[in-house]
Amino acid sequence: MIERESMPCDVLVVGGGPAGLAAAIRLKQINEELEVVVLEKGSEIGAHILSGVVHDPKALNELFPDWQDMDCPIGDVPVTDNWHWVLRKNGKFPMPHLFMPPLMSNKGNYTGSLANLTRWLGEQAEGLGVMVFPGFPAAEVIYGDDGAVAGVITQDMGIAADGSQKPDFQPGMEIHAKYTLFAEGARGSLTKQLKAKFDLEKDCEPQTYGLGIKELWEIDPAKHVPGRVIHTQGWPLDNDSWGGGFLYHIGDNQVALGFVTALDYANPYLSPYQEFQRWKHHPDILDIIEGGKRVAYGARVINEGGWQSVPQLAFPGGALVGCSAGFVNVPRIKGSHTAMKSGMLAAESVAAAIAAGKEHTQLSEYDEAVRESWIATELKKVKNAQPAIAKLGGDFGTVLAGIDMWMRTLKIGLPFTLKHTPDYTHTKRADLFDPIIYPKPDGVISFDKLTSVAYSFTNHAEDQPCHLKVKDMELQKESELKEYAGLSQRYCPAGVYEWVEDEDSGEMNFVINSQNCVHCKTCDIKDPNQNIVWTVPEGGGGPNYPNM
Repeated sequence: MIERESMPCDVLVVGGGPAGLAAAIRLKQINEELEVVVLEKGSEIGAHILSGVVHDPKALNELFPDWQDMDCPIGDVPVTDNWHWVLRKNGKFPMPHLFMPPLMSNKGNYTGSLANLTRWLGEQAEGLGVMVFPGFPAAEVIYGDDGAVAGVITQDMGIAADGSQKPDFQPGMEIHAKYTLFAEGARGSLTKQLKAKFDLEKDCEPQTYGLGIKELWEIDPAKHVPGRVIHTQGWPLDNDSWGGGFLYHIGDNQVALGFVTALDYANPYLSPYQEFQRWKHHPDILDIIEGGKRVAYGARVINEGGWQSVPQLAFPGGALVGCSAGFVNVPRIKGSHTAMKSGMLAAESVAAAIAAGKEHTQLSEYDEAVRESWIATELKKVKNAQPAIAKLGGDFGTVLAGIDMWMRTLKIGLPFTLKHTPDYTHTKRADLFDPIIYPKPDGVISFDKLTSVAYSFTNHAEDQPCHLKVKDMELQKESELKEYAGLSQRYCPAGVYEWVEDEDSGEMNFVINSQNCVHCKTCDIKDPNQNIVWTVPEGGGGPNYPNM
């Protein structure tokens, strides 16, 4: 047994993203006497935040009505121009805005960096007295004798790869709280455990995901149009897989561009990373970035299940907020505003419970508040968009999704809710497909994975246990390698996984380059046998995203 120090507080927030920080801020706005702690696994607030982003300020307006007078970085570049292109290999079809429901408009939104907005929220939280601890991942949930969540234990530091304690060993701390809010982002490791323990998904559809890969480029000032927003669909994906690209003109002659691939694709030879590299070579994308230079890279999974995949949000002693629960509006490619609102609603429920002398109870009022809020109103309008495309393909699915969104906007609505199945169940055997031969990177527009990882500024402490756990290595070899042609080498956007032949025996060995991990969580989702489990590494490890 490791002897640990403990720290009590009123409210513990696990995750220093927009949802967690909005919750912490709202708690202090309601009652400045509350002791609020925020744990963040990244080296600093914002280090692990990755998004397009075109930010809808609806929740920010509620949290800080005068945010535009507070040097908030997200307000620098308002959206001025909104385009949607259907790409073919060498051309495009601009989709008229007349065909799109009003909810797809970006009027009143802002382009910029969600990471920088998060850093600003962190400053506001600390200014209100919130105790913010970056570099402290939550590794284990603490349960009370009654089974309620009572806090977390942070990750031990200074454990060697063989499990022994190094000279600089420092045990994790127990942080005890009256209520704990989990704001870990999409596919959080503790959230996954809580969903199972409290059966939070018993009345909802399984969550589904897309893998978003992003780069930040500095481009020719003559090509830069601040506030221009471009979304694409179609090429390079075929009709059996779906996703789309984005290119946002932000400040300082920079563009944020990227590609999202839904992780329910069937072909194990498909590589989301390589599809993104191909997309950049489309003539209309190339025309914008050619002559520029890449300055940053990153990847992260995105919740795509929609309203029908939102689980039960409250359980004894705590609640899920933000992308831990899954409030992304998939057609709009936006979730930070709904995430922040969920954190604010959770904070209001927690503050009321503590004021009434309660602790470790189930915050049913929070669950009800979300389902009666504008989060629900917004997400219900688009709930069939993702599953329509997943079931019918990019062309027919887009038509059905558009009809459904228009009808729900007009308060008619189609009389059904489409269902989901987990992403990994869609993967088919490799012998049913021909390998995809992707073009070699040119080192100017397209790049190899390891070069890209260098632009994520990822770093992990050396000589620590691998945080990517393979439950059954023999199953990995017999199934993931032999049946699915080692698809982990292709779904991972960071070169973490390799199948390497042993020179002496000829056996194939599964090599895990965990130091490359950008914490995207794709492996935890897409492995066909659910045989890989993502856990937190030592604090401060992972990417260090600048301006992303």
